Amino acid sequence: MPDSQPQPHPPSNSSSNSPGPSGQPDPAGLLLCGARLTDGRTVDVRLGGGRIEAVGTAGSLARGPLRAGAARVDLSGYLLLPAPAEPHAHGDTALSAEHPGPVSYAPEDVQRRTTEAALLQLGHGATAVRAHVRVGDVQGLGALGAVLQARRSLRGLTELTTVAMPRLLTGAAGAEGLAMLRDAVKMGASVVGGCPDLDPDPTGYVEAVLEVASEHGCPVDLHTDAADPARLSRLAAMAGGLRPGVAIGPCAGLGRLPAESAARLADQLAAAGVTVVCLPQGGCGGADRRGTTPVRLLRAAGVRVAAGSGALRDVANPVGRGDPLEAAYLLASAHGLRPQDAYDAVSASARAALGLPEVRVEAGFPAELLAVRGDHLAGALSLAYSRLVVHRGRVVARTSAVREYCNSAAAAELGLPRQGRGEVS
Repeated sequence: MPDSQPQPHPPSNSSSNSPGPSGQPDPAGLLLCGARLTDGRTVDVRLGGGRIEAVGTAGSLARGPLRAGAARVDLSGYLLLPAPAEPHAHGDTALSAEHPGPVSYAPEDVQRRTTEAALLQLGHGATAVRAHVRVGDVQGLGALGAVLQARRSLRGLTELTTVAMPRLLTGAAGAEGLAMLRDAVKMGASVVGGCPDLDPDPTGYVEAVLEVASEHGCPVDLHTDAADPARLSRLAAMAGGLRPGVAIGPCAGLGRLPAESAARLADQLAAAGVTVVCLPQGGCGGADRRGTTPVRLLRAAGVRVAAGSGALRDVANPVGRGDPLEAAYLLASAHGLRPQDAYDAVSASARAALGLPEVRVEAGFPAELLAVRGDHLAGALSLAYSRLVVHRGRVVARTSAVREYCNSAAAAELGLPRQGRGEVS
C-alpha cells in the first residue's frame, strides 16, 4: 500500500501575482474560492495589495470576471488559517547533521543551509522566521553576514529576521563578545540574544544584552533552561517594561521546579510581559533538553506562550522537521491544549512574539495565510499533508500529497472514500 510523501510543486495560478524587485505584492490580486474557516463557514476570499480585501460566502466573490492580471485558486476541501510564524530557528546550523565533521561556517555553506531551511519552513506554512545566529568566536560576523544575504535573497517569499547570539559577554573574555554584539546590530541583526546559562555570570550577561537592546531599540530573545528560580526572577525584574519586548525559551527547567515555585515564577513572567517560546519538537543546542516546558502552567498565569521548532536536522536534533503544525500537534497531544490554543501558539502568539501584525481571515488584515486539506482544525493538525501558503497576497508554496491503496473488497463493501490516480497493483 504505497503512501506517497508530500512533494513540493511550483505554485499554480500565481505567476501574474509575483512581487516586483522590491518584494512588494502585485496589486492585481488573488481570489481564493470555496475555503472552509474554523467557524464552519465556507467562503471566498479576495486578496489585493498584500492584504485581505473581502471575505464573502462561497460563490459570492467568484461571480463575474476577475480584475486584469488577477488569479483564482480553488480551495474546496481546504481549511483556511492565518499563516504560522517560526519564532525559534537556527539557520546557520540547520541541515548540517548529515555532514561528517564539525559544522562548516563558510559563508557560502551558511547561506545555502539558511536558504534551504527557510524554504522548508515556508513549505510547512511559516511565512516569517526568526533565526538565531552565533556571532563571535571562530565565526566572527561571517555567519551573520551569510544569513543576512539569505534574507535578502528570500524577499517576497518569506520574512527572515536574525537574532545575534554571542557566547560570552562578561569579564575580560566577554569584552570582545559585547563589541561583536554591537557590531552585529549595526550590521543588520534586528534582535539581540544569546545563552546566559553558558556565561560564568548569567545575570551580568542578561544585563549586557538588555543594555544593548535599550541602546538600539531592539527586541531581546534569550535561550535559557530557567532551572534557577533566583536567576529567572531577576531576569523577569530586569526585563519588565522593556520595549519592544523580551522572549525567552525553552524554559524546560521550570517543569522540574516545585509546583509552588514554578507558579510564582510564571506570575512574575506574566507581570513583566515576557514571552516564553517553547520547543515541543525537541530543543536546540543552546538549551538543556531535559524535561518539557510547563505550557499549561504558563498559560494559566497569563504568560504569552509561542511554539518554535528549534533544531532542524543539526546535531542537537538530527530528525528535526521545522514544522509549525507538528509543534501544534504536540502541544495538543502531549500537553493537552485544545487544538485552537495549540495552533494559536504557532500562529497568533508566534507572530506577536516576532512583533508582526495580527492576522485574521477578515477584510483589512495582512494576506498571510495557510490552507490545509481538511474540514476541521483537529483533523488538519493530525494529517496536515497537503498545504498551500500565501505570503503578501500571493501563493508562494504548495505541497500536495496523494495516498493510494490497492483495490480491496472491504473498501467497496463499506463505501470508503478513495483517492488515487488509478489501480495500484
